[in-house]
Amino acid sequence: MSKFRTPLKNVRGLGAAKTGTEHFVHQRLTATALIPLTLWFLVFVLSLVGSDYAAATEAVSKPWNAVLLVGFLIAMFWHAQLGLQVVLEDYIHNSLLALALQTTVKFIAVLGAIVSVFAVARIALGVA
Repeated sequence: MSKFRTPLKNVRGLGAAKTGTEHFVHQRLTATALIPLTLWFLVFVLSLVGSDYAAATEAVSKPWNAVLLVGFLIAMFWHAQLGLQVVLEDYIHNSLLALALQTTVKFIAVLGAIVSVFAVARIALGVA
């Protein structure tokens, strides 16, 4: 009997997920923020080519550099997580595997952001 149902009939009454627009906006905002932050990051890293550890930590510990680096890291991990979420939703059709992968991606993104921001904070505060 179910083989005679149209795709519209199968989804009717299930309602909307109600997060598509928010996800879209967040992905575009992080992408927009990453444009100037990535340009700054490239200039910053290229300025450190040939520098030793002390010069690199001194450059990161400057307040503007530390703030911009933290902004870059947060935007990058958030944007990566949002992009991978879309890829997994589109291509992983096993619901249990999709849930496991979505959870893993989110965990890795949050952990990566926390560890990265902590490392920058240690350098910026002179603890490193």
